[in-house]
Amino acid sequence: TVSGRTGEFVAVNVAGLDDNVFSDTLFGHAKGAFTGADSDRPGLIERAADGTLFLDEIGDLPPGSQIKLLRLLQEREYMPLGSDTTRISRARIITSTHVDIWELQQKELFRQDLHYRLRTHRIILPSLRERREDIAMLIDHFAQCAAQALKKAKPRIPQELANMMESYHFPGNIRELQAMVFDAIAQHKHGMLPLTVFRNHISMVRQSENRLLSTSGGSGVPLTFADPLPTIKQATRMLVEEAMNRAGSNQSAAAAMLGITQQALSNRLKKMVKEE
Repeated sequence: TVSGRTGEFVAVNVAGLDDNVFSDTLFGHAKGAFTGADSDRPGLIERAADGTLFLDEIGDLPPGSQIKLLRLLQEREYMPLGSDTTRISRARIITSTHVDIWELQQKELFRQDLHYRLRTHRIILPSLRERREDIAMLIDHFAQCAAQALKKAKPRIPQELANMMESYHFPGNIRELQAMVFDAIAQHKHGMLPLTVFRNHISMVRQSENRLLSTSGGSGVPLTFADPLPTIKQATRMLVEEAMNRAGSNQSAAAAMLGITQQALSNRLKKMVKEE
């Protein structure tokens, strides 16, 4: 394999696992360890021997389980539940999280010693909003996967879709894009992939965020203007020009960013030309 490991790749999401379930899942148990333990059961550590154990959402691991994981990382040793025999782990351990471990550590929700043990080698995967150049490629990939899953022919992807998505902030990260593409493929009949699903989704997200801001008394992201303030006409022109710039001069995509129809934007652009 690429990793050079001869064993299995074993993945488990540790979020929500209480201490006992975590121990049983990772370390296994001996016969008679608890009611219903009628036979020995190996844990995932043993399954991943000479391979890789991937612990997803490590930031949600409870404090008691953190201590056990720390011992496993430091000593490479563990004991199945109900056993007094120490075993040696031969698994490589990789973890992932979507939360800020530094912040959890400051709040004393994550052990400092475990944090440092986990930081021996780090890979930071930027969010989708930080790598917009990948969006077009991902749309194409997800469209291919969705078409295969739904047993459909892959539709043609309009260029304005990538422009529209590159201006969106993706609060749900890459899974949100994947879900949008799958929904669009599921509803697609023939020809070019329509933009309706994407526009409706973005509109619903923005409406939800606006309602949240209004109920919380927030005012959104503050704008900074030079002194003196621009007039309404000047501010409108600046907003339209910025949207057109971000959309690569695609009126459909720019209109979606501004929350107006393409016809309304077209009329505004014509008016701006006359005013020059």
